[in-house]
Amino acid sequence: MPKQETFFEEKLGDKTVEVLKSYDQTYAREVFTNMDDAALKHLWAALKPEEIYEAENLPSLGDSNEEAEAFLWDELLEQAREDGTLLSFFIVNERDGRHSEGLYVSPDWPSAENYARKLIERRQR
Repeated sequence: MPKQETFFEEKLGDKTVEVLKSYDQTYAREVFTNMDDAALKHLWAALKPEEIYEAENLPSLGDSNEEAEAFLWDELLEQAREDGTLLSFFIVNERDGRHSEGLYVSPDWPSAENYARKLIERRQR
């Protein structure tokens, strides 16, 4: 299995925002579970399920049920397929000394970079 690599890193005072490429599905799932509503909406926009499926068949992300999140995870896995059964994920972390928190996971580099840059903008205000 390929190694994890750092694709992006920027320091903000004592914090660091980074984007990692990982092949670890368990790690990706952990980050996905911890994503807030804004991160889930960003991922939904990046995956563009409305371009793949009929709109009436899609769950609503705003619902409090777990159906939309389960759908989003399944779609993330489908789009994370790199080669055959190999899955790759781009994970946005924020590090502060020894503590690291996964905030966003995506199957593609552009949406992860975009999320990281927006996070940096918010932190600089």
